[in-house]
Amino acid sequence: MNFTMSFSELMPLAPVMIVALTAIVVMLLTAIKRNHNLVATTSVIGLNLAALYIIFVVFAGQYAPANVMNLFIVDPFTMLYQFVILIAALACCTLSHAYIETYKDNREELYILMLASVTGAMLMVASTHYASFFISLELMSIPVYGLLAYTHQRSQSLEAGVKYLVLSATASAMLLMGMAYIYAYTGSLNFVAEPGKLFTTFSQPAVVLGLALIVFAVAFKLSLAPFHKWTPDVYAGAPAPVATFLATVAKVAMIGLFVRYLLSSGLILADSFAIILTVIAVLSILAGNLLAVRQVNLKRILAYSSIAHFGYLLVAVISARNTDFLQVQGFATFESVNVYVITYVLTTIGAFGVVTLMSSPYNNTDEAGSLAEYRGLFWRRPVLTAALTVMMLSLAGIPLTAGFIGKFLVIKTAVAGQSWFLVAMVILGSGIGLYYYLRVMIVMYMTPPDHPRIDAVDHWGQKVGGIMVLGAAALVLLIGVYPDPVIAVSKVAFFAISPELQQFILALVQSGFN
Repeated sequence: MNFTMSFSELMPLAPVMIVALTAIVVMLLTAIKRNHNLVATTSVIGLNLAALYIIFVVFAGQYAPANVMNLFIVDPFTMLYQFVILIAALACCTLSHAYIETYKDNREELYILMLASVTGAMLMVASTHYASFFISLELMSIPVYGLLAYTHQRSQSLEAGVKYLVLSATASAMLLMGMAYIYAYTGSLNFVAEPGKLFTTFSQPAVVLGLALIVFAVAFKLSLAPFHKWTPDVYAGAPAPVATFLATVAKVAMIGLFVRYLLSSGLILADSFAIILTVIAVLSILAGNLLAVRQVNLKRILAYSSIAHFGYLLVAVISARNTDFLQVQGFATFESVNVYVITYVLTTIGAFGVVTLMSSPYNNTDEAGSLAEYRGLFWRRPVLTAALTVMMLSLAGIPLTAGFIGKFLVIKTAVAGQSWFLVAMVILGSGIGLYYYLRVMIVMYMTPPDHPRIDAVDHWGQKVGGIMVLGAAALVLLIGVYPDPVIAVSKVAFFAISPELQQFILALVQSGFN
């Protein structure tokens, strides 16, 4: 086998290389002289360059699917998800700057860990091989252990890091075991080596067990029920910008890879597999929403809310298999999934952004987690309250917000796929969700306490984190009123389907599959 590679063959992965190079530069700057502002600025510049490169490539029209080393494929689907990851990472970097400004220990290593994790996340969404799947997943996960425990003086932060380390390592071991079982039967580590082979061999216990282990590991990473137990504890204990990172970058990378895996292997067409995903989706919607009702901590509410949201996302994936995927002409769009991911990321960034701004001045001794800290916030910080109100309405899926567009397209896809039970579950989940989102809003407009224990700094709107939160709120409203550009982008971000898989789908359709 020839392992020599030219630079031109690696060019499709240029955004990833820019981020990796930025991480090395930040490492060198930290080694030479510690300067928090310089390191933060360098990190943001690197992420911006990578995002601008993707925009340039798209507008130049040079986005023909490119295969890199048979490990990665760069198509419009990859580019969209990489761009969303970069936007989320930029938001986390800007929030981190204000958050650890007053931190007494070393601050620069936070950005190195974050950039390393973003590199892994960007490689994940391009993976088409079990080896690249596992390596990029670990490259993304290992820095997160350090990020979660970064403010280790707070016992909660240290506990969150250790808890995630133990449970995530268990999930990774399950994933590796699942891959081993599938390799033992198929003799290939490529997702698309023999399309449909997995689909047609469900009678083999080893294959069933292997796929089950992979799905369970993915469900853990996406915090889907019943593998969600770690989520509220880790979100509540993690530093606020890191919780934002975990809820956006890590989740988007995992869902992007999972959708690619389902589509590439033809596994999405297996009825038994669709039933497993349906059960997980329903459990996630019910568990996420019902458990959120009892919470009095905003970070825990957002944690349980993210469980429910990924349940809605699975509904779109399951339903789209009958509508989008079987009518392929060399590509599948899955636009409802793409739109939902974009709206979820923007809304989550804004919601966690407000928590971060409230937490930042207090030198990490305490965080604005409890709802009691937000009582009467409107009377002290009306603009900040307005931003959080918009985010809560968007998470609830209220019209004229981005969240409504995402949820509407999920329901539309489910109706088109005739998944009536799933439509009912999405509507029921949204109804329960509305209750606890409204409760958060009511608390903010109550009579304020005489001496608030925690508050945002006076000039929060002039800091980069504050500007970013206001920008996210404006985008959420803009997409809610005028969603056409986001829907158009989601349609263009097609998933390139191999000729072998096209043949397999055609054979299925001819045999009467619907």
